[in-house]
Amino acid sequence: MKWLDMFRNWDKWVTRRFPKVKLRCRKGIPSSLRAKAWQLLSNSEELLRDNTGKFEELEREQGDPKWLDIIEKDLHRQFPFHEMFAARGGHGQQDLYRILKAYTIYRPDEGYCQAQAPVAAVLLMHMPAEQAFWCLVQICEKYLPGYYSAGLEAIQLDGEIFFSLLRRACPMAYRHLKKFKIDPILYMTEWFMCIFSRTLPWTCVLRVWDMFFCEGVKIVFRVGLVLLKQMLGSVDKLRELQGMYETMERLRNIPPESIREDLLVQEVMVNTSAFYTADWGSIPT
Repeated sequence: MKWLDMFRNWDKWVTRRFPKVKLRCRKGIPSSLRAKAWQLLSNSEELLRDNTGKFEELEREQGDPKWLDIIEKDLHRQFPFHEMFAARGGHGQQDLYRILKAYTIYRPDEGYCQAQAPVAAVLLMHMPAEQAFWCLVQICEKYLPGYYSAGLEAIQLDGEIFFSLLRRACPMAYRHLKKFKIDPILYMTEWFMCIFSRTLPWTCVLRVWDMFFCEGVKIVFRVGLVLLKQMLGSVDKLRELQGMYETMERLRNIPPESIREDLLVQEVMVNTSAFYTADWGSIPT
């Protein structure tokens, strides 16, 4: 009921009572209202209204065969055990193709990046294709600008920022990664570009996305710091990781049972929030 009341007076809440909106996003958006909330938080609903008929127009265009071929090959890799995407050529895969193709036409200078596929798939699990498309546009242009461009300059720059934050957040993890010359780009690329959709247990993914749509990319940074602290932040954990290979295996395949939703959200909200207040100036919010 509180969320429905916010929806009815959304502009007032966002402009005058945003701290309360943020708090409710951190507590978790009700699953039945998540699609609407994500669209309002990202401003993609307004973008859709301002571009009525644009998605259908993009669908009618031919598209670059180079991108379309790569997209088609990627479709079956996105959440293959989810009922929406399990069947080859099923409705889920068809809608995913439509969204990704439309984006390559909408932004021909960027084209298609494989990390966009799982992001678009998560959106499709919550909303129709047209709404998911404009939500994807906002993620690519407003939340993570430059992340999906060729060359990955934006993610490399944020990798340097992330590593400097890690030095303060968890010196033990920082020293371990530095010792084995494990560059942030090696593990954080999938984390950040896919917004943890291929890394965390599903309940955690949804909680992270709720906060991400409200607060922006700093949530992605905070979750990454919490994960490294949990995976590499004690002598006992590092004893099992005697080299680069073992460390990379752990970071690429984080055991789901090691991540508890309540603890993850608590760490993101409290422990990193106050500690890094002074550091977010260089990070787009």
